[in-house]
Parts: sequence; C-alpha cells; structure tokens
Amino acid sequence: MTWRLVAGLALGLIGLPGCAGPAAQPAPVSAPRTTAAGRQPVQPDSILLASDATADSLLVDVRSIEPRILVELRYATSNNFTGAVLPGYQAQKALLRREPAEALARVEARLRTGGLGLRIWDAYRPVRATRAMVEWAERTGRSDLLEQEYIARRSRHNLGVAVDLTLVDLVSGTELDLGTPFDTFSEAAHTANAQGRTLRYRQILVQAMESEGFQNYEKEWWHFSYPIADPQAFDIPIR
Repeated sequence: MTWRLVAGLALGLIGLPGCAGPAAQPAPVSAPRTTAAGRQPVQPDSILLASDATADSLLVDVRSIEPRILVELRYATSNNFTGAVLPGYQAQKALLRREPAEALARVEARLRTGGLGLRIWDAYRPVRATRAMVEWAERTGRSDLLEQEYIARRSRHNLGVAVDLTLVDLVSGTELDLGTPFDTFSEAAHTANAQGRTLRYRQILVQAMESEGFQNYEKEWWHFSYPIADPQAFDIPIR
C-alpha cells in the first residue's frame, strides 16, 4: 500500500461523522481521550456473572455479521504474553455483543474503501481467562503490570464490548506496522507515542473506530471498547 493512499484514507476518515457513540466528536489521536472505560473495574470486589443462557443470547460471532474481518485470537494459542492457551479459549471465534459487532462491521466497510481491513486479536474474553492473566502476573512477579493497568483484574472484554485489533493491507494480506507487537507492556504502545508513518497508521485505526462509537484505551493502540448501558460479565467458553 502506498503512503499516498494511506494519507488520503486518513484525511477521508477525519471527516466522517460518528454513528454510534455518545460523544459528539471523536478525539484526535494526538491527544487521546481519557478512556478509563477501557480498563475500569466492571464490578466492585466480586463479579456477578450473567447466566450461560443470557450470554448465548447476547454474544454474536463477529464474522457472522461481517465475514471479511480476519480473526487471530492470540489467547487461543501459545502466542501471547503468558506463553499458554488461556482458559475458556477453545476456538478461533471472535464474539461480541451485537451492538459493537455491528459497529465493527461498519468500520471494516469504511476501511475497505482505502484498501485496508481489520484483524482481531481478542474480543469477548471469559472471566476465567482474565483471572488466569492476573494469576500469571502475580506468579511471575509482574504485579507491576496490574498496578500500571496493562493487565486488568476486571476487563471490558469480559462484557463482550471490547476488542483488540490491527490493520491489514488487503493487497498484500499483511498487517501494517503500528510500531509495537500486540500486548507490548510499555510506553511505546501508548497510542499517541509514535511518529511518522506509524503515527499515521494509528490515527487511521483510531479515527475509523471512533467514527463508529468505539473508544481507544490510551495505553494500548490496539484496544477499543464500545459503550453499552448496564453491561453484564460472562464466563462461557469460546467454542
């Protein structure tokens, strides 16, 4: 993909109106919106889980709505920061609540006009997987990752309203270089902490996602959440 095409796509996305979020105008990536929602606790001290039947009725397969979105769930493989498959990840299937899933389909459609697409690294995450991440951090002496909010004790992924993803060049089929690998626990992964082409790629992703109501977590360029009233936590496995 040429730099000129990327720049043109970014300029086009800047002018797109927001369609699904509560904010009137999305924040520019150079001064990211404070998105505590990306990492705030979803329950106080204990998680009240929705029933499996409720989870089945509310969670949908993203690819059933937009089959062109690519899925590579890292936590369903050993290719993640823990080095092991996380509990509850039994299939390469990206589940979300219907509202963010439909919004994500619209993002894919917008990006495709400029030769880009999405690849999902994580979507709905069972509560048992989040607990396994916390246990890993405590067991390996990386409690600092909990304190710095790189690993969440309570995650919006558990609610089916958060997604981790990147951009793909549809011509070559390769991921664009957004500066760091997935789950890089450092300031290099902070959305605004980039320059040149890397910053432009991040701007394209953020602007496309915010145009459909998603909010970026400022410490992770790949993490976005979608506002839903009274969300519920789920723990059904991904099958």
